Amino acid sequence: MVVILIFLFILVVLLIFTYNDFVSKRNMVDEALSGIDVILKKRFDLIPNLIETIKGYTTHEKDTLAEIVNLRNKTAAFNNNSDKMELDAKLNQAITNIFALAESYPDLKANSNFQSLQTDLLGLETDIERAKRYYNGTVRDYNNAVQRFPGVMIAGSFGFVKKDFLALEDISERIMPKVSF
Repeated sequence: MVVILIFLFILVVLLIFTYNDFVSKRNMVDEALSGIDVILKKRFDLIPNLIETIKGYTTHEKDTLAEIVNLRNKTAAFNNNSDKMELDAKLNQAITNIFALAESYPDLKANSNFQSLQTDLLGLETDIERAKRYYNGTVRDYNNAVQRFPGVMIAGSFGFVKKDFLALEDISERIMPKVSF
């Protein structure tokens, strides 16, 4: 009888430990996703300043600027993470187009306000990349806990399910670019 009670006690302690581990890992995933949202918000707030700076120098690039404003406005409306990440990829491409556009306008390229905004934006892009890596690392740890034994036996009972990684949206981003001179 004592052996059975000790076994049940150990089983309950293991269950509590495993459940708490799942909760901790799930909270880390949520915190990592929140970190991405914070950085995206910073970029979201920086874009109007960049657009206003560019407007003063460009006269016939209204379509490019309108696309960025449109994407920025759409980003604010989404609560779904996959849609938000897809729009983020499109916005990133549009911002790259703006920097390419700046090459055509030497006065804009030399403007200290534009240079400062460009530097800030490039820093935010680096922060976004790091935050996405951190998120994927926390998802990996969480998924490992959910799918490994004995966690797999407990996870489903308490509603802990596998989470998705953030991946490249555009398959063309996986292909090595061809460079020729």
